[in-house]
Amino acid sequence: MDIRTHNGIDRELCGTPQDVAEGYSRVRLRTSKRMVVDGSGLVHGGFIFGLADYAAMIAVNHPNVVLGAAEVRFLKPVKVDEVVVAEAKVGSGEGKKSKVTVTVKGAEAEVFRGEFFCFSLDKHVLAS
Repeated sequence: MDIRTHNGIDRELCGTPQDVAEGYSRVRLRTSKRMVVDGSGLVHGGFIFGLADYAAMIAVNHPNVVLGAAEVRFLKPVKVDEVVVAEAKVGSGEGKKSKVTVTVKGAEAEVFRGEFFCFSLDKHVLAS
């Protein structure tokens, strides 16, 4: 299935799609030194959120999809050089609104879970 959204994203920072199907995506990210916040190798949670958001967007896979809201939980810390995988599934929705459930797992455990509320707009959000 072709990815129809977020084609300009930096995959080194937000992940690389591994599987995309109708209402589903799986995206893999190897964390890097660019993502680290301190001397212990802790990865900033924003990169994990970005991975999850990207997975949600391509699960919806509409050219003009945007995030409206999210309810998330960070469950475990992620360290530099870890590989994490986000899995997104489109659930309920009405009209242009979709609710997408995303889980992010590391090698040993789930590190993040969230619900993303996405909107598929008629035109690009920045269009006049």
